[in-house]
Amino acid sequence: MSLSVPIKKLPPNAKGHVRYRFVVDVGVDPGTGKRKQLTRTFDTLKEARAAYASITHRRYEGTLAVPNKITVDEWLDEWLARKAEDLEETTIYSYTVTLDRVRGNLGHIRLQDLTPDDVEGWMTWALREGRVRGGKAGAGLGVISVEMSLARLRDALERAVKQNLVAVNVAREVAIPRTARKAERRTKVEVQPWTVEEVHAFVLAAQEQRLYAPLLLSLMGLRPAEVCGLRWSDIDLDKATLTIVNTRTLMGYKTVVEKDTKSVAGERQLPLPALVSEAMKRFRAVQSAEELAAGEAYGTGGYVFVDELGRALDGKHLREWAYKVMAGNGLRRVRLYDARASCFTYLANNGVPDHLLALWAGHTDVRTTKRWYVKPDVEDLRSAAVTWGGLASAPTPLP
Repeated sequence: MSLSVPIKKLPPNAKGHVRYRFVVDVGVDPGTGKRKQLTRTFDTLKEARAAYASITHRRYEGTLAVPNKITVDEWLDEWLARKAEDLEETTIYSYTVTLDRVRGNLGHIRLQDLTPDDVEGWMTWALREGRVRGGKAGAGLGVISVEMSLARLRDALERAVKQNLVAVNVAREVAIPRTARKAERRTKVEVQPWTVEEVHAFVLAAQEQRLYAPLLLSLMGLRPAEVCGLRWSDIDLDKATLTIVNTRTLMGYKTVVEKDTKSVAGERQLPLPALVSEAMKRFRAVQSAEELAAGEAYGTGGYVFVDELGRALDGKHLREWAYKVMAGNGLRRVRLYDARASCFTYLANNGVPDHLLALWAGHTDVRTTKRWYVKPDVEDLRSAAVTWGGLASAPTPLP
């Protein structure tokens, strides 16, 4: 029987079985830069021909994954390095933390050996005991945390497919089970943002605080990083406006990163409500007196959110001041970031149009504002209940 080159018929092995083998050039090893050849052996000529045709066809189309020894860890390092060229430092830090949850279980595996079962197994482990402390597994991670890690892993593997490092994205179809989502919803206690009454109580409690004005900026819906990055040069007290163009973000609880706004929509000008405008004027006067008392020791950064010596404070300080006011006045403790939700829920409930709501929030799409920050409670629905009464109530009988 004549065989088509390069498939060769091998001599019978010890058990008398005849096998078929081919060697094919598959391109350059991305790790070493050297040419790679792939050797495959099959029990039948039919299997060998089919495999050879498939490999050469994929090589011709440019979709053949060249054999390599790159591990998941090594590829994630390379992927993050490439992403760092286009993304901000804080975003890359977030990606790194998110992928660190994956590395401990999957990082040592060769990229081409990674399977959907490996990814599924990691996801199950993460949901059950992925909150590692001191090198030991503990409680499960939240659904959102696991979902974020899966999303970044999918992104990295999708890039590996385009680079022909792997044939398929093995994480593409891995998804959090619905049962896990339902179980978390049943057990998770979601902290609601402050009601209007609670906001009023906080404002009254904070008005004697030195940092009253920056706390009011948070209640206006500014992000903590925007409050911390605000400079007096960004504020026109005569026109009662502020312009958000700069942010100061605390990365990893210890490193402050100063940069422009989160997005193009984040760069915006807002009017100062009368209450905030008056508080800002008083705070400017306080800082002028502090600068005069400190002399040359006073900071020169020009930030609004500073201590008595003019040194810029960060998001941690802002939270600590807010929690101090809450604790000292018996107020329900909520995240200061949730003040955005209190702000936008109130504005939405009181008829602020969608396009203005998105502009105030610094979002391109109002759907983002409504999905994450407009959180009406049962009392907000009370007017709807009154309206419904007109549908079902029987008319008053004529005398």
